[in-house]
Amino acid sequence: MDRSTVGAAVAGLRRTVAGPDYPARRRPLERLRHRPRTVAVLRTLGLLALLGLVLITAQFLLDTRRLPVATAWVIALLTVAPLPLLPTRPLLAWRIMFVGQLFGTFNRRTTDDAVVLGPATYEFWPWSPTQLLVIIVVLVTVAARVDRAVLAWTGLFSLIPVWMFVPPGNQVAVTLLFVVLLIVGDLLRHNLLTRRALAEQAELSELEKARRAVLEERTRIAREMHDVVAHHMSLIAVQAETAPYRLAVPEPTRAEFTAIAEAARAALTDMRRLLRVLRSETEDPRTAPQPTLAELPALVAAARRAGMTVELDTDVTVEPPAPVGLAAYRIVQEGLANAARHAAGAEVRVTVRERPGALAVRVQNAAGGTPAGPDARGGGQGLTGMRERVLALGGSFTACPTADDGYAIDALLPADPPPSDEPEDGTS
Repeated sequence: MDRSTVGAAVAGLRRTVAGPDYPARRRPLERLRHRPRTVAVLRTLGLLALLGLVLITAQFLLDTRRLPVATAWVIALLTVAPLPLLPTRPLLAWRIMFVGQLFGTFNRRTTDDAVVLGPATYEFWPWSPTQLLVIIVVLVTVAARVDRAVLAWTGLFSLIPVWMFVPPGNQVAVTLLFVVLLIVGDLLRHNLLTRRALAEQAELSELEKARRAVLEERTRIAREMHDVVAHHMSLIAVQAETAPYRLAVPEPTRAEFTAIAEAARAALTDMRRLLRVLRSETEDPRTAPQPTLAELPALVAAARRAGMTVELDTDVTVEPPAPVGLAAYRIVQEGLANAARHAAGAEVRVTVRERPGALAVRVQNAAGGTPAGPDARGGGQGLTGMRERVLALGGSFTACPTADDGYAIDALLPADPPPSDEPEDGTS
């Protein structure tokens, strides 16, 4: 016999005698926890049933075994005690049952000299009917819950009282009965484990199908975005780059076309990165380079080249966490886009300042040729996206008209945002 087998046997013996139990995955009546009255009624009925079994067993021991009253009640309690423990503490229930197997066989008998207590070896079953029923239930339940090393030891220990107290003519039959009970319990345990493994495998299969469906949908979205948006942006970039050569335009106009082409190509770069993330099954959006506060001057410069009047005022000495810096950049980006759409020609002021434990971002435009606020053609998704981005970080967001008929966007971002599983590379 190799050492691993001996070690497993010793470990099983140790756990059988004094090791940890096998707690249930789900407590009894847990499914009815939302119905407290039903649970209370069932518990009361169960307690009354146990009390009835104790009374029946005690009366049997008093009438048939002629035991003293105190002894009869102790054995009766020892007989019924394993039943309430079976659902949650099967190994403890078996230990109590084993003690009951030893002492539940006592019978009062009279000798010539004195009255003594001893096993009723003249009976076919040395245990009371209640105790025999409890033994059967406990053996099957324990066999269905414990591993096979512990099962072997519990079976061997359970057979000791059989060969000590059962009449010799019935020992083989009782032994076979106990062995069959243990085998049935082990088969139930094997069947339960098999069904559980199949259920977990089916769940994993469903999760895999759902993951593949999500990936297919993301691929479809990426394809649509490429066909619609990226295609048109490419045309804009090409037309803007070739316009100075196709048309007789002055030098200032050439600079305008160059700025348009650069903006279109920058948008294409962001679009391709987003499409790569959508098509990828493993790429995390957060692993791609993300804009930070350090890139705000370049963003403002691009807006100025597009003809906007923008003033940038930043006072940030410590670079904020990446999610906060990205959110601030996107808010400024969307704020400038809103000002260009809804307040063409108006002056825009971008302010980014540190606050105690937070970062304050403000994009304010003066009155322009078009009323500020959500554009009906755009559905107002820019402000909604900014608000969702800020709230996801645990900050606050407001967007409202100003006293001079302009419009202001204010966001207060926490310096230490809560962790989030949301992707960080999307635009509003």
